[in-house]
Amino acid sequence: MVSIVIINWNGREFLPECLEGLRRQVYRAFSVILIDNGSQDGSTAFVSENYPEVSIVALQDNRGFAAANNIALHTVETEFVALLNNDAVPDPLWLKSLVEAMEEHPQAGLAASKMLLNNRREMIDRAGDGYTRAGAALLRGRGLSADRYEIREWVFGACAAAALYRMAMLRDIGFFDEDFFLLYEDVDLSFRAQLKGYKCLYVPEALVYHKGSSSIVHDSSRSVYYGHRNLEWVYIQNMPSRLLLKTIIPHFLYDLAALTYFVISGRGKDFFRAKKDALKGLKRALKKRQRIQSGKVVDDGYLWSLFDRPRLLERLLGRHKY
Repeated sequence: MVSIVIINWNGREFLPECLEGLRRQVYRAFSVILIDNGSQDGSTAFVSENYPEVSIVALQDNRGFAAANNIALHTVETEFVALLNNDAVPDPLWLKSLVEAMEEHPQAGLAASKMLLNNRREMIDRAGDGYTRAGAALLRGRGLSADRYEIREWVFGACAAAALYRMAMLRDIGFFDEDFFLLYEDVDLSFRAQLKGYKCLYVPEALVYHKGSSSIVHDSSRSVYYGHRNLEWVYIQNMPSRLLLKTIIPHFLYDLAALTYFVISGRGKDFFRAKKDALKGLKRALKKRQRIQSGKVVDDGYLWSLFDRPRLLERLLGRHKY
């Protein structure tokens, strides 16, 4: 049995495709919980009327992605929980593929879907999450042909827009960090899972068609702020001490390149505000770091093997393509 959690914020226009996709699932042993973050577009009334099988928790205001998911996770009693964005349309074999893969690989604590762009289904949105040696998240396969990344493999992490988690793992490592509000909370969770020895399996058969950045526009003020504030907290809290020494210079260069890019593109103020607030939260991040690092069970060599080369120029040049 699987619990599927969908977080919604003014996503009325996306919900029909998403929920119809769930109705078409071959694997039927699941229930759906929709957490609504104070929508003003009639989302809850629409779902209640048209999808009575969906349990709705209507919040009065926008609690953010992390906190809203945690509200649902505290109620989940099934072995697995799947997280699915309201702007993601699952293939009929999506849930079956994820569950079977996790059952075949008991060492996996979480599983990542193969996400294709909904409006360009011949192109990958991401094939699991990576993490670079510069201390930043990486969208594996972004922009490549959909016939790539066709083999199951161990990866750094899973994008929470379409992922399956063992509840036993989540109870062990902790749920999403609510200080993040949104963005990078799934990267943080993947990192904490890896530190405690839970692997992430990429499952290419688990297809999802993703509209992407529907609630948070790509490179908007919100996405730049939360992305670059939370990026620092993930790095500070999770990167082991010996690997900090190996990554600190690439991390500084990454921040410098990002600063240059966002100043040129008119988002410099958002970037500076993000870093300032990241520093304001440094004391709290260091306290969390102490707890996280004390529970680390894997060696640094294993973690290093999961990290990708930074590829800064390639990353910056590709930002306007999608």
